Formats: sequence, C-alpha cells, structure tokens
Amino acid sequence: MKKLLLGSIIFVFLMSCGNKKTKIDPFATITEMVDSVHHKTDTLQQAEVKEEPKPMEADELFDDFIFNYASDDALQRQRTLFPLPYYKGDTVVKIEEKYWKHDYLFTQQNYYTLLFDDEEDMEVVGDTTLKSVQVEWIYLKTHMAKKYYFERKNGMWMLEAINLRKIETDENEDFVGFYTRFVTDSLYQNRHIYNPMQFITIDPDDDFSILETTLDKNQWYAFRPTMPTDKLSNINYGQKNEDQSNTKILKVNGIGNGYSNIYYFRKRNGQWELYKYEDTSI
Repeated sequence: MKKLLLGSIIFVFLMSCGNKKTKIDPFATITEMVDSVHHKTDTLQQAEVKEEPKPMEADELFDDFIFNYASDDALQRQRTLFPLPYYKGDTVVKIEEKYWKHDYLFTQQNYYTLLFDDEEDMEVVGDTTLKSVQVEWIYLKTHMAKKYYFERKNGMWMLEAINLRKIETDENEDFVGFYTRFVTDSLYQNRHIYNPMQFITIDPDDDFSILETTLDKNQWYAFRPTMPTDKLSNINYGQKNEDQSNTKILKVNGIGNGYSNIYYFRKRNGQWELYKYEDTSI
C-alpha cells in the first residue's frame, strides 16, 4: 500500500514537471532577438531616408506659402535648395544646411510692406500662375537690399538663392534716400508733401463705401500714421520696381489685424513728394 502511494506521488510530480516544460518555447528568446534586430534595422532605414518635399495647398498662392515657410523651421529646410548660393557683390558663398539658421523674414513684425512703381502693378498680387517671386529687405540706413529668390518647380516653391547688393543711386535723389529722410525729419517731410494731399478712406457713416477727399498739411500731421523707419520689406511678384522710377507706391499691410495703408509718391522737378494717402484699415 505504501509502495503504491509512493508511486502515485512520484507519477504526479513527474507529470507536473512535464506540464511546466511544455509551456516553455525554446525559440522565444531567439525570436525576440530577431524581432528586435528587424525593428532597429527598420528604424535606421526610416531615419536614413529623407522625406521628399511634397506640394501643399499653400503652394498655389505665394503669400500663403511664404508665411508657412517663414514660420515652420522643418518646412523651411525642405524648401531651401542646399547648398544655397549667397551672393555678396562680386563674391558668392554656398550655405550648407547644417549652418542654416531659421529665417523668420517679416513674420515677427505686426506688418509687412510692398513696393510698386504703378497702380496697375498692384493687380499682380494674388496671381496663382506665378513661377518666380523675390522677397526683399531694404535697409534704409545702409542703403542695402537683400533679395531672396523663390522659384516654383513641380508645383513647389523653393528658395534657390540670396543676393545682397547696394541700391543704385544717380545724380538725383533716389527714393530710398528720400524716404529715409522723409520719415525721420519733420521739417524735410513738410517740404515734400503736396498740398492739398489726396485722401481715400472708408466712409465713417458707411463701412461699405469709400470716401475720396483731401487733406491739408495740418490735417496730415494731426492724423498721420506711424511709418516704417528702419527697413522695408517687399515681395516682387513681377512688378518692375526699378530703382530709378519716378513714381513709387508703398503699401503697408498689417499681419492679422486688418491694417492697410498706401502711400503714393512721385518725383517732380527732381524732387520727391507724397501726393496721395489711402487708409482702408478695418
């Protein structure tokens, strides 16, 4: 009886051990190692493959694209052709991507400016068929211009070059020199305002109507807005924007605030003057 009982206990013990062994997968550790290697390899391959730029809806309208380009660092690097040619006078350097610093352009201001030679040229803004556009900084104190060259290829806008140059001057006063003094010297400004000045604004009694009237010099000084004094931005959509033009239009657009002012300048008898002012701010 004791032998029978002892045998039963041994049999149960062996069966128990056998059951435990059947639950162990001898390939589990190897499988985990192989899966781990495959995972690391896939991750490495994904990291090595640089995502190709793709067209986006904002590529249709340059204004939409440039605000995205200026505010998104990843997009800016995707849409900049590296090594980027940077022209300084007669020399050129190539900027590698690792040395590129994010350029916010004019998006950190609450406004940006546009320059035109003629009123007709203002119609090119919003043209979705453009293939080439230049964004420009005009530094008033140093008389320098920094221009960014954007080209649209395969439906995508790309920055292809930057050019830093001296603004051309002639024997007469150029517009940049005039404007710099006009916004910093009140006496000089007073001598270069046409009196009375044409004035266009929103009718205070009807927000949907435009009021055309005039301002004398006293009214101008009472209501004149703050004008940019350090630098001007410009987006050249294809308008002429010649340094030696005898007419210039400066448009100041607010960024997200409904601000809109336009200043009309002309050169008469070799002297620049402000002859028309438009304020259609909302």
